[in-house]
Formats: sequence, structure tokens, C-alpha cells
Amino acid sequence: MLLGLLRRVGTFLVSLLVSSVLVFGFMVLLPGDPARVALGTNATEEAVTALRHELGLDRPLVVQYAEWLRGLVTGDLGRSYVSRADIAPQVADRLQVSMLLVLAAMVVAVVVALPLGTLTALHHRRPAGVVLAALSQVGVAVPAFLVGVLLISHVSVQLRWLPANGWTPPARDPVMFVRQLILPALSLGIVQAAVLARYVRSAILDVLHEDYLRTARAKGLRPGPALVRHGLRNASVPVMTVLGLQLATTLIGAVVVERVFVIPGLGSLLLDSVGTRDLVVVQDVVMVLVVAVLLINLLVDLLYLVLDPRLRTGTR
Repeated sequence: MLLGLLRRVGTFLVSLLVSSVLVFGFMVLLPGDPARVALGTNATEEAVTALRHELGLDRPLVVQYAEWLRGLVTGDLGRSYVSRADIAPQVADRLQVSMLLVLAAMVVAVVVALPLGTLTALHHRRPAGVVLAALSQVGVAVPAFLVGVLLISHVSVQLRWLPANGWTPPARDPVMFVRQLILPALSLGIVQAAVLARYVRSAILDVLHEDYLRTARAKGLRPGPALVRHGLRNASVPVMTVLGLQLATTLIGAVVVERVFVIPGLGSLLLDSVGTRDLVVVQDVVMVLVVAVLLINLLVDLLYLVLDPRLRTGTR
């Protein structure tokens, strides 16, 4: 088990290093001069040269990468080319907002998908199972931003039940925070629930045909209790894989949903920085998202060791 743990952590660290090189390289290859963008088109060459020297853009690329990597490790993300403000506090504040939204969306996805997928599997040969499977298929095809627009149109504009947009920190007004969180969490979570429900259905169907579950049925247990007592733990291993991937997908997908609901999260910061060509902020935000995705994958790998004893003993 220790060897497997070290191997997973080593893979995580190597992936981080490779990702940092790729992100830095892509930013370097983008056309345009950040110093000229920051000063405007009417800036003189002398002013542009002075700003490039001040920002360190005239140094060798290897030195720039080393400085940026050191800043990532120490938490110093540098300063914005446009606003000249420190980037780390902005990213930390926006990341908290995005994580609250993503976690709320995943709670919605799990709460909806687990019973829906289980019922679809248990009734897969009945009309109810076919209807549930069709509903989940429709949900897979609908993008999250469209769900958000529909929710705003019906729930906020027509029914006036919830705010259409905005964000209030939970410490300032918990009630308004929850009210403003419901619609974006639903728009992200419903789509992910539809995807997750199909994988839950597939995992449950595989478990239902296992010999140990047939034995439990032969001893007198009904399908539902037999599945809960003997099947869900084994079915959770493939579902956990999909859940980890969905958590990463939801974090990336929140970029558009934050724009729809005017939420000041990491996605909004990224889009604003792209619009102003503040490349150092774009570079830092993209790297933070990459780190988050790789951390999620690492946690999923570690959960495998908890859920599947065969991985701890090295047997199959």
C-alpha cells in the first residue's frame, strides 16, 4: 500500500511539473506584448522597453519560468500587468467562491444521481426504468449554461422565487447567500447528475449479475436490501472514478455559469483577464485550475485504496 501511495504522489508531482511547463509555454507563444497592451497603443518604445524591464519580460525564458515556478510554490503569484495589484489575494478570494459553487453543484448531482441511477438499474426492464433512462439521456445533452438561462427565465423572472444573479458572502448574509447559490448550483448540478446517473445505473447493473449478490438473493434477501448490504461498496469504485472526473469538469464548467449568474469566481477572473490580455493573471488562474484537477485525481486514487481492499494488498 505504501509503495502504491508513493507512486501516486510521484505521478502527481511529475504531472504538476509537466503542466507548469506547458502552461508557461502556451502563454509565451501567444501573440502580443503584455507591456504594450498595459501601456496602450500610443506608448513610446522607450516606455514599453522600461515596462518590459520592470516586469522582467526581457529576461531569458528559463529565468522567467524558474521565477514563476518559485512563486507558485511559495504562494507569490506576482502582480497584474494591467492593475499592478497582487494576484494571489485575488485568486484566493475568487477560488473560495468557485469552490462553494462547485461543491454545492456536486451535492445536487450526487443527491439526484444516486437514487435515480439505482432505481433505473433496478427497474431497467420496466417502463419506469426506461423513462428514467430517457430523462437522464436528455439531461446529458443539455449544456449547463442553457439550464441556467431557463432557470433564470422561469424561477427568477416569471415566478420571482429566487434572485436571478449576484453573490453575497455567507458571512455577510447567510440567507441571501443560499438564495443566490440555489440556481447556479442547480444549473451545474442537474447536468452532472444526468451524466452520473447513467454511470451509477451501469455500475449497479454489473453488480446485480455478480455471484455474491445471487447468493444473497438465494438466502432470502430482496433485491434492494441485498444491493445495499453487499453491492453498493463494489459499485462505488467505478462511480468514484466518474465522480472525480465530474468534479474536475464542474470546476471548469463553472467558468461559463459564473458569467451567466454574475458570480465573482475564478472563471469570471479568467474571462476578464483574457479580455484585457492580462496574461500573467491568465497564466496563474489556468495553473490553479490545473492543480485543482490534478489534486482531485490524486484524491480519487487515494479513495480507491480505501474502497477496494485488493489495491491495498496488491491482489486482484
